[in-house]
Amino acid sequence: MQDSVSRTIADQLRETARTLTIMSENAGLHADLARVTSACVTALRNGGKLLFAGNGGSAADSQHLAAEIVSRFSFDRPGLPAFALTTDSSVLTGIGNDYGFERIFARQIEAVGVAGDVFFGISTSGRSANVLTALRTARERGLTTVGLTGADGGDMAAWCDHCLRVPSSSTAHIQEGHIALGHIVCLLIERELFAR
Repeated sequence: MQDSVSRTIADQLRETARTLTIMSENAGLHADLARVTSACVTALRNGGKLLFAGNGGSAADSQHLAAEIVSRFSFDRPGLPAFALTTDSSVLTGIGNDYGFERIFARQIEAVGVAGDVFFGISTSGRSANVLTALRTARERGLTTVGLTGADGGDMAAWCDHCLRVPSSSTAHIQEGHIALGHIVCLLIERELFAR
């Protein structure tokens, strides 16, 4: 039993390391990430905001990344406007009840999203209907659209100005990659805006 557990732990850590190594060597991904950061910096400098949405673990990632932007990531600095569209149970259930689950993020973008903002749609499969609907709505309203997804990408790329794909088919490893990419964006935004 102990050997089996130890093997599983080692295998999972090796797979995480393998995924992150592939990402660390992917110049195309690095260029895309730089463009995403530039869009975020431009939005924030112009009085815009960052919006995040996803389901389940990706909802938690949305909240995590918004918190890093609003509070701080690596050093003290003024707060920046970022919001996870996954947090208000009254809004989510009201929209879900009145318009359907597919509209829970899109309706919020209609309410608060403006041209020049950046919307991050997070879906490990790239097929979450409510995230795809939100990406379409964001694009129609003139927001920059960023998708975070897995190797397959699903249907997401068609609605994204920038689609960041983690090279894995494992939900857990894709989510680990999403947080790594999100943390890099947070770090670069802070450095660019506050010159550290």
